[in-house]
Amino acid sequence: MTVDAEVERTEVDSLGEVVIPADALWGVNTARAGANFPITGRSCGQLRDLVWAYGAVKLAACRANVEQGLLDERRGTAIESACRELMQGELDQCIIVDRVQGGAGTSTNMNVNEVVANRALQLLGCAPGAYEVIDPLDHVNRSQSTNDTYFTAVRLAIHRSIERLIPALGRIAAECEARSVDFRDIVKIGRTQLQDAVPMTLGQEFSAFAETIREDADRLEDFLPHLREINLGATAIGTGITAPVGYRESVVTRLSEISGYPLTSASDLIEATSDTGVFVLASGLLKRCAVKLSKISNDLRLLSSGPQAGLQEIVLPPVQAGSSIMPGKVNPVIPEAVNQVAFLVVGADASVTMAAEAGQLQLNAFGPVIASSLLDSASLLTRGADLLAERCVSGIRADGEFITARTKDSLAVATGLVPLLGYARTAALVKEALSSRRTLAELTLERGLLDEEQLNAALAPQNLTGEVASAR
Repeated sequence: MTVDAEVERTEVDSLGEVVIPADALWGVNTARAGANFPITGRSCGQLRDLVWAYGAVKLAACRANVEQGLLDERRGTAIESACRELMQGELDQCIIVDRVQGGAGTSTNMNVNEVVANRALQLLGCAPGAYEVIDPLDHVNRSQSTNDTYFTAVRLAIHRSIERLIPALGRIAAECEARSVDFRDIVKIGRTQLQDAVPMTLGQEFSAFAETIREDADRLEDFLPHLREINLGATAIGTGITAPVGYRESVVTRLSEISGYPLTSASDLIEATSDTGVFVLASGLLKRCAVKLSKISNDLRLLSSGPQAGLQEIVLPPVQAGSSIMPGKVNPVIPEAVNQVAFLVVGADASVTMAAEAGQLQLNAFGPVIASSLLDSASLLTRGADLLAERCVSGIRADGEFITARTKDSLAVATGLVPLLGYARTAALVKEALSSRRTLAELTLERGLLDEEQLNAALAPQNLTGEVASAR
């Protein structure tokens, strides 16, 4: 093939020659990966947290290599500048390999190595591909392997993405808590198995929503230190081959400074390189968040069902027309969207589980699908939580008079009579009230079972909803 030096260059690896665009910052390894893995159509460059983390890892390695005398100052300065550009998002478009790939992340690592090397060459006034000056492997990847850099970067990326999710959960919890205050005096019927159970307040229902979300945020916060235990310096399988004495300690210290995270080196690097348990745990926590948000979304859809033939207890903000055929219909589209976020996250958890299980001996080859799944899940949950908070829960209103009137005549208040009349007698009253379409109060007073003062005290909202007990 004739190569036009102005538009193309030829790079060589152990498999042969590859012709690539002359100005491309990626090289032969990236070109092969691009041809081998046209799978999702979604590049690693779109995973901003992962690219930031990989830039930080390469920067830390560069500084450690300079300290160890393995990299001269001139090369080190150029590589460091290129790594900073990678961290800042200026080179995202050059990280082109598909996020799902064979090789345990080697394609991603090589794509990063080649982009950093070629950008560093440009900064030195050289053309991309002048690897005799700065080589992707001999200089950028010095003292490293995919197996320690990739999984360290994935841990940092997931850490960063969860850090954004936690305040998003806090925002939805705060909106639920605000609605609990708005609705604290509205007495309604609680339901179990979709059947009337006992009275509660609408405020109590929303307060429970807030608490269950806060629990998830707390568990995620507790989990973050596990992601800060890394295997950087382990190189291929954990033995540290090709990394000199002192490099491991230096690179972890440098990465802590660069990332701002208090990172620690795993006590057993062979175990840390082969084990993916931390990702299974992360996925389980994200799935837990998804399931809870979906359950709350289900409840919001049920409580707002109507507007005439449903429960009608709350009204969700109308955000768009709901039908192309039924005039005036408005659907609970925001909770429905959050439900679907949850479905995706639960599916991603299954992928992470299978990928972790499929690891063999000293390495798990399926890091790419683990990384893609977890980063997608955290991002989806962050956006879903914000959407639910801002476009749904913040604008929920309730018709307190309607709910209270319906509650007053409900047979669900019968449980309040059990301490005074006993279970069997109360059950008989409920059965008769249902068949005669009369109220419990009427039947109780008619039979002289209680006087009006006793009855009113037994059925007082603060007693039925537990407000007196909670006040104690």
